[in-house]
Amino acid sequence: MSIRSVSSTPIRDGQGTVATWTAPGARTPGHAAEQKTTAIAHLGLWMRRHHGIILAAQWAVVLFYAAVVVAPAVLPLPGEADHILDNLTRFAQFLFWGIWWPFVILSVMTMGRAWCGLFCPEGTLTEFVSRWSLNRHIPGWLKWAGWPFAAFGLTTVFGQMVSAYEYPKPALLILGGSTVAAIGVGLLYGRNKRVWCRHLCPVSGVFGLLAKIAPVHFAVDQPAWDAPSHPRSLPVNCAPLIDIRRMQSASACHMCGRCAGQRGAVTLSLRSPEAEVLSAPARSTGSGTQDVWLARLLVFGMLGVALGAFQWSVSPWFVTAKQAAAAWLIDREIVWPLDAVGHWWLFIDYPEVNDAFSWLDGGMLLAYMAAATLLVGGWIWLCLRSAAMLAGLPWSRLAMALIPLGGINVFVGLSHLTTGQLFQENIVLAWANPLRMSLLTAAALWSLSLAWRLGRAPAAIGVALAAALPLWAWYQQFYVW
Repeated sequence: MSIRSVSSTPIRDGQGTVATWTAPGARTPGHAAEQKTTAIAHLGLWMRRHHGIILAAQWAVVLFYAAVVVAPAVLPLPGEADHILDNLTRFAQFLFWGIWWPFVILSVMTMGRAWCGLFCPEGTLTEFVSRWSLNRHIPGWLKWAGWPFAAFGLTTVFGQMVSAYEYPKPALLILGGSTVAAIGVGLLYGRNKRVWCRHLCPVSGVFGLLAKIAPVHFAVDQPAWDAPSHPRSLPVNCAPLIDIRRMQSASACHMCGRCAGQRGAVTLSLRSPEAEVLSAPARSTGSGTQDVWLARLLVFGMLGVALGAFQWSVSPWFVTAKQAAAAWLIDREIVWPLDAVGHWWLFIDYPEVNDAFSWLDGGMLLAYMAAATLLVGGWIWLCLRSAAMLAGLPWSRLAMALIPLGGINVFVGLSHLTTGQLFQENIVLAWANPLRMSLLTAAALWSLSLAWRLGRAPAAIGVALAAALPLWAWYQQFYVW
């Protein structure tokens, strides 16, 4: 693609209206010297010019999403003789849980929230229906900074209760319910916006954290933006409600490309994946509260709740505790907790495949996940608080050093779905666990390096102690249990 040598060129935005962009390589009053337009900057401009192609890809993903989530829910459960290549349900589960979700996590860590802006079906749908939104004022309760943490925790726990990863109906209940809620929010708030994605999406907080270490982002040159003699340009419709002029973090940016080249100040660029974590935190209204909630999501969610969710089904401690509780109940002739729940939408209940939870099973699952969250998250929080105090840092800022470990922790856990499904096909990947442990160790070392540069020895020691517990827990699962 060639870029014309003029400083400004008319283009069409996502709504079909004409705006003006200034080539990042052009000289503007906000630039001390002419900058070279890089190939990746050209890609950003291409994304803005070809929004129609992106829109077509988004709707293709919506159709694929509907197929892999809805179709299996109306089909009979697969039997032991069914395989990925000859059974639609198993094939859809492998694509969605075995391939889709693990590599979405990796994509956010490497390319920012491009998944959100270019492919996410919920984002596409909520923005589409918001064309007819009532456009009501977004209430204060909906902007609460703790929603991403609460939504992630509740969705993860409920997903384990009903085994959404293994059974199609619970998957449709959770994912379909989330999609319906996204559409509802789009019809109420924000004309042509993604209010759901900004404030309520269960994975928005996780993606926002992981995007902080992505080496690709849209950089904003504020002096160039503010240049008084800059050619007139129409405002950009930023669906996730970002003040583009002041954007310093990649956390909220959906990487859709609509603002590329705006006022000659917005450029798709490469950066150090450590730059945002090591830079001083932005000073904007409410940023402190938001940072604390993001830190809680990382510590108690991605490293606490998630670890409990990934490990309870293979933990001998879970089995021992459940057997002890059952014996205690039987000794006292309390038998109703041993009865099956009988509701698939509350706890696992598929007696036809010999998989049904009793009230005791469900209660012990919740207790185990709560204990894992408090023990793992509490230990990490205590280490960070102590180290941050010695280093003279806010604990929430030091917690950002653990983003690499948190992201790999989630990826490794989701990858168990991949290898588990392949194991049912008699495909054993003997190298998987050593590779997982290597990835976790590398991520922990990266986190340790970030901590050292944030607060030297006290911070590094605190993060090392914090990372030790998740690493030990995974070692137990890979090599002891």
